[in-house]
Amino acid sequence: QVQLVESGGGLVQAGGSLRLSCAASGRTFSNYAMGWFRQAPGKEREFVARISWSGSNTYYADSVKGRFTISRDNAKNTVYLQMHSLKPEDTAVYYCAADGSLRLGRRQATYEYDYWGQGPQVTVSS
Repeated sequence: QVQLVESGGGLVQAGGSLRLSCAASGRTFSNYAMGWFRQAPGKEREFVARISWSGSNTYYADSVKGRFTISRDNAKNTVYLQMHSLKPEDTAVYYCAADGSLRLGRRQATYEYDYWGQGPQVTVSS
């Protein structure tokens, strides 16, 4: 089992920045690729970003590319999502997720992830 606890959500004005953190406990964090997803009201959960277990490979949804950065610190068992130039359409509940499959590549489907955090709310006002 892997437990994921996110922090850092909140309310921000359009154009602002936020950083989400996701602390993992349980099994060896460095064995897991990590992802961030988000879900807006009335919409399906969608892929935002993914980082490989080593941190050497990252993938982004087109809608956030150039504005969001995913990173990880394996010594701290934590993955981050730095968000800049936020837009009202970024408003959603954000979830971190762990993929223990050891498979490489983009892997952006929710079923490809084994463990999920509780999801902090991010609200971007216009």
